[in-house]
Amino acid sequence: MRLGTQISYAGGFAESVADIVELEKAGLDVAFVPEAYSFDAVSQLGYLAAKTERVQIASGILQLYTRTPTLTAMTAAGLDFVSNGRFMLGIGASGPQVIEGFHGVRYDAPLGRTRELVEICRMVWRRERVEYNGRYYRIPLPEGQGTGLGKPLKLINHPVRERIPIMLASLGPKNVAMTAEIAEAWEPIFYHPEKAADIWGEPLAAGKAKRDPELGDLDVVVGAPVAIGEDVEHMIDWMRPMVALYVGGMGARGKNFYNELACRYGYEAEAKRIQDLYLDGKKEEAAAAVPADLLKAISLIGPAGHVKERLAAYREAGVTTLQVTLFEPGVERRVKVIEQLRELLA
Repeated sequence: MRLGTQISYAGGFAESVADIVELEKAGLDVAFVPEAYSFDAVSQLGYLAAKTERVQIASGILQLYTRTPTLTAMTAAGLDFVSNGRFMLGIGASGPQVIEGFHGVRYDAPLGRTRELVEICRMVWRRERVEYNGRYYRIPLPEGQGTGLGKPLKLINHPVRERIPIMLASLGPKNVAMTAEIAEAWEPIFYHPEKAADIWGEPLAAGKAKRDPELGDLDVVVGAPVAIGEDVEHMIDWMRPMVALYVGGMGARGKNFYNELACRYGYEAEAKRIQDLYLDGKKEEAAAAVPADLLKAISLIGPAGHVKERLAAYREAGVTTLQVTLFEPGVERRVKVIEQLRELLA
């Protein structure tokens, strides 16, 4: 199982990169840079590429609506170049709250747009002249939709790789099936290893049945907060505000993917209460309403023996890359946690 961690988009980026440099020495495999409504991820990924030597760098995630497919491909090729072939393109649909609320772009057809974007990216990386007549993207623009002066072009530069790994963030059955069919990696959220097969087993199997063997095995990238020790179990409560934000506040009533996931896990009443409280402005009460057993299931917090058991559960569920949130303060203690995880995984 590979080990990765995500850099915070809320601030302290230079300090976080300094930590990654030390974590790389301790055996960290992947560093993810998110992009919400924060500083863009691309400039930070370039900085991270320059400061590291071995670790894979990944966008975690770029929102598919905010860049054209060809710009996404150009960006990925550029990041793969400056990192000497260490980049993974993580993309996802995000949600209407961010896409329409912050970017002013209509949120529509996430599955169709994702599939077409992936196909176009791979055309660009193969240095084919881009001629694409999809349902959502038409390149060049057909007559009547533009000036009529557009012509098919191919990427000027020769990419380091013509197949840059693509990671899709997806939750719904159709989206997960498509991910298993066309992507190198899959990134779910709030992954409950004991319930994963019930939630995603069928769509994963359906997608893998159509998968091109050249893609290799699907890399399952799962995030989990980590703290190892006899006196760290209180840190589970540190997860509450984030889970409450997603389950309660990321979207509206009737349109919140994370709330739907909590319901699929069997927490219908709790998910409704969290959302009602959060949307009423009672964020602390919403955080307190997050079920403790859910928090324990989606984290790696506790004594070494407990963490080892949970790692075995993640591995049994098919997780191949663990994206850890390091709750321990200070780079020395975080390095120790990575080293402990390596030992527990051995």
